[in-house]
Amino acid sequence: MTQENTSIGPDKSLLLMDDDEPFLRRLAKAMEKRGFDVEMADSVAAGRAIVTARPPAYAVVDLRLQDGNGLDVVEVLRERRADARVVVLTGYGAIATAVAAVKIGATDYLSKPADANDITNALLATGDDMPPPPENPMSADRVRWEHIQRVYELCDRNVSETARRLSMHRRTLQRILAKRSPR
Repeated sequence: MTQENTSIGPDKSLLLMDDDEPFLRRLAKAMEKRGFDVEMADSVAAGRAIVTARPPAYAVVDLRLQDGNGLDVVEVLRERRADARVVVLTGYGAIATAVAAVKIGATDYLSKPADANDITNALLATGDDMPPPPENPMSADRVRWEHIQRVYELCDRNVSETARRLSMHRRTLQRILAKRSPR
């Protein structure tokens, strides 16, 4: 299910930022097929340079890059082009950071792995028009893990305080935090 190119608009410029080069190349190819004029960046520095020189109409920004946080680029893009549509991708899936992304000016956020259809739908959704639900939504275990991570971040990464607020034994919380996120 591919979006119609007519909804992209006259300016089809799209910045893709991710430090996973194979993913970046695949996504760029898929977005070009959908009618976007794609520029790629694999770092915050490269993304800032592109946004400063040629602010794109659309951007897909990975949250965590090797040289910093993708939200820094979102802030610069918002200053340069207030009407840009920005989708933040997060592979680390902390809802607190996704909320921060939306507050800074991101249009939407998606958890990795997101495919080109999900990204296109999020980029082109307008106003109250919500994109369709994802093909592979988060599992209940993942939602629980996200909530624990959010409370942990809000408690300034204090395990004891987080455990108290979640009414959870401290050791149980430590075991959960030590594991990788569920899919």
